[in-house]
Amino acid sequence: MHTQMLTSKMGAELISFKLDGVEKIHQGQDCIDSKGKPYWKRHWPVLFPTVGKSKKNQTIMRGKTYEMPQHGFARDMEFEPVTKLDSFHSYVLRSNKRLLEKFPYEFSLIVTYRLDENKLTTIYKVINEGNVDMPFGIGGHPAFQINLEDLQKENYYLEFEQEEEKIHFLYLVDGLVGTEYAKNIMDDKRRITITPHTFDNDAVIMKGLTSSKVSLKTKNPDKTILTMDYTGFPYLAIWSKPNAPFLCIEPWKTTADTVNASGVFRQKGDIILLPPKEAYECKFTVEFF
Repeated sequence: MHTQMLTSKMGAELISFKLDGVEKIHQGQDCIDSKGKPYWKRHWPVLFPTVGKSKKNQTIMRGKTYEMPQHGFARDMEFEPVTKLDSFHSYVLRSNKRLLEKFPYEFSLIVTYRLDENKLTTIYKVINEGNVDMPFGIGGHPAFQINLEDLQKENYYLEFEQEEEKIHFLYLVDGLVGTEYAKNIMDDKRRITITPHTFDNDAVIMKGLTSSKVSLKTKNPDKTILTMDYTGFPYLAIWSKPNAPFLCIEPWKTTADTVNASGVFRQKGDIILLPPKEAYECKFTVEFF
């Protein structure tokens, strides 16, 4: 078994993972539709300092209103390489004068990819470099290649490791979390079939999960494509563009603003509050087959 990964300092993004020479990651701008346009330009972005959409694309921090794009700004920043070995790539984004105009807290964000045979672990470490509590959100957005013909045949499905008795699906209204839950789209208590219409209303966001692992599989042949271990993440989202040959499986620590949000960043119900000079770390692992 031979594996190889490629990462970029732009967004500290994983841009390729090959297992025995076969690419497993969506290839961004190189993956184009019948009109020659990319389906989605990204591969595996980090979502920081927020996940999902902010109300009016703004948020209030330390008494001032700041523009806050969907999923934050880190994915569009140039990181500094820290370590680059065959099986270990690490990057850091440090706050500076320009970033303090976007996010008024001093921080370091370290993104690490660790390869162990066919297992790829993504590690996020956030350090509060300032002297006040720092609120933030964080999550992953990995995109995996799938076959368009198999998608149209509804051959793909997700299978959780345990029966999901307490799962809830969030209902999105223009990207914001609505006041009621969305329809449960599970086939049974463990499976979700991926169809060309699964994402007609944007991402599918789940909470209340019992499982810590989910697998992407095909029905014919009966095959496991990958298994993700998202232990410690309270939200799991799935998303794709209409009729696109990729599927995002996204472990999130936080999620979008609600339709009734106050707009004050640290009042978000799931926000992480990190004390001065302390560090926060989370990780998820994908095993490829």
